Amino acid sequence: MQYSKWLNRLIAPAMLTACTWGLASCDQRTATRPSDKEPSGKEAAQQLPEGDALRQLLDETLDESYTRRLNLQDHAAWQILHGVLAFGREFRIEAEGGKQVFAVDYLLQGGKMKGWTMEPGDHGLRAVVEAGTKTGQGHQDQWLALLAQCGLKPDEKLVVGGRTYTMSEYVSQVQWDLPRNVMREYSWTLVGLTTYLPTSAKWKAMDGQEWSIERLMEIELDQEITTSACGGTHRLMGMAVSLNRHLSQGGRLEGVWAKADERIRSSIALTQRLQNPDGTFSTRFFDSRPGTSADLAQNLTATGHILEFVMLASSDEEAKAPWIKRAAVALCDILHTTRDLPLECGAVYHATHALVLYRERTFGSRTFAKPPSPQAE
Repeated sequence: MQYSKWLNRLIAPAMLTACTWGLASCDQRTATRPSDKEPSGKEAAQQLPEGDALRQLLDETLDESYTRRLNLQDHAAWQILHGVLAFGREFRIEAEGGKQVFAVDYLLQGGKMKGWTMEPGDHGLRAVVEAGTKTGQGHQDQWLALLAQCGLKPDEKLVVGGRTYTMSEYVSQVQWDLPRNVMREYSWTLVGLTTYLPTSAKWKAMDGQEWSIERLMEIELDQEITTSACGGTHRLMGMAVSLNRHLSQGGRLEGVWAKADERIRSSIALTQRLQNPDGTFSTRFFDSRPGTSADLAQNLTATGHILEFVMLASSDEEAKAPWIKRAAVALCDILHTTRDLPLECGAVYHATHALVLYRERTFGSRTFAKPPSPQAE
């Protein structure tokens, strides 16, 4: 991968081709890295785009990702909600008859989707976990975390099975069900709950014990990062989002919060130390060894997830560091090179979300489609 690729894209943009992903959205073919010699560190730095050229590169890459249209016939909630992670309520899908609808509004209004398995709970609304299917919710409270990042208000209505619930009722069921999480994987739970609750919140769950945001953070800090989902990036993202909200609420950097900050800072430092010469991040994630692959899909997965974490955990000033720009440009190149391949949606949309966050920090936010209208009362 050469940094000069971005220049060629600005001069002669390639024709976009719609991607026809299968239900699992996973192709076993290998996207091979070009064999051209990588530029030296100094040469690469000189070739990095600046100003309007960087913004155009980011916007072209995000537009290519946005046009990878998913549909209800071939794709399921696991794929579609990853698209929602990247583009929020602006993410469109194809419904019956080829009609384009906003995915989140479609679900809120009672739309049917493979893998969107919800059921009534004794305290509200529960999302059923279907681990390993790549169809339904793969991790406890994954759907809550994804919807929470779309800016849904506590009184936002969700229609399931003809009955209307609110996001508050969904949150209440998650609080009650915490002991059901036998894997003790609270990465997504933290993201969802800290969206709707103060980080000082405490409550009783179904086991009769007192639970709190801090208790969930303590459990997460006790887990092994390198053996966790996606190299540990989801645990780190949960910590980063929760810590940001704790500090924004006037919370102090002490106790469990100081430990979370130390874990986050050390992980960012390790990320920078293990960064590959081409700007990508280690395919070994956080196991203290550098790594890369001839398969661009593996580099996309690692660099996309890690950059997403780094952007969530960094200040506005830190986000503008040259080493982070190198990763963002490298990620643009990978996404452009693989734009016509039916890659796994998780890898594509986590990488896209990372670039959305980077674009916001560098140039401000942008829109991709006319925002859907609020639900009618």
